[in-house]
Amino acid sequence: MRNGTAKYRQPDRPVAANLDQRIRWDDLRIFLATCRAGTVSSVAQTLGIDSTTVSRKIERLEKSLKTKLFERRNTGYVPTRSGEKLWRTAERVESAIVQGETELADRDVSLTGIVRVGAPDGFGSFFLAPRLAGFCNAHPEVEVQLMATARVFSLSNREADIAIALALPAQGRVVGRKLTDYRLGLYASRAYVKTHPKIKRIDDLTDHLFISYIDEFLYTPLLDYVRIVSKTIAPRFKSANLIAQYQAAKAGQGIAILPCFMADQDKDLVALLRNEVKLERTFYLLLHEDNRNLARVKAAADFIVEEVRKNRKMFLPGK
Repeated sequence: MRNGTAKYRQPDRPVAANLDQRIRWDDLRIFLATCRAGTVSSVAQTLGIDSTTVSRKIERLEKSLKTKLFERRNTGYVPTRSGEKLWRTAERVESAIVQGETELADRDVSLTGIVRVGAPDGFGSFFLAPRLAGFCNAHPEVEVQLMATARVFSLSNREADIAIALALPAQGRVVGRKLTDYRLGLYASRAYVKTHPKIKRIDDLTDHLFISYIDEFLYTPLLDYVRIVSKTIAPRFKSANLIAQYQAAKAGQGIAILPCFMADQDKDLVALLRNEVKLERTFYLLLHEDNRNLARVKAAADFIVEEVRKNRKMFLPGK
């Protein structure tokens, strides 16, 4: 009390009462993306906003919660203990929002919004790209984002809505189905075959320049083909990217192990030792449990399944 007048103090309100003022979903969405990506620049690129906006929204969230959510390091943003707690909560909020969107989509048959598809570089670039564009034409209000990259995509971290993988995940809330088996074989350009020693058996491969993956950058051991063909082969040109290997073989620089659905469509390439070298792998289509029934995601997934079914001979020639 001062000068006989009591100063009124407004009682504290529960956190939940001020939740809409203290935490905005847009800020929380950017917080989640930062937890997953680790750098402001990556978040900005993924969400299509500038880095300044990302930093400002994280700072606003920290200020509203009166706690530090990230350790700023030279290598990126690392969640603090408080950040890790909010991360878990934010993922539950995200799942609830996705579930709500799914329920609404069930009532609205129109297809709108973004579908992000993650796929291996070869399958994504050679098979999906020319076909998913057709899906967009059929559904003008759907935006498809295709990430054709040699890596594993995390559906739990919302890196993709649909992922094409070489194996089913061992854990997580992911629904998977077999898409197709596919064959691989040895290929070289017609020019290479004409100007280099003939290849009549596997032992002859040691006399040729071989093209393969960089061992340290194999994102799955399922891509380590060379040792299966012959332990005496020592590749001298390597790339972490399958399309780069394909282009090197096409240019007449050596022999590569390529998927038949890529190489058999190219008249410049010749299959070698097809009866002696028979490799098979499998593509799986993966969806997160939260959005597998989302109308646009389900439609895109069904479209991919049907396109693969119609083109089965590309993946399994001779069957």
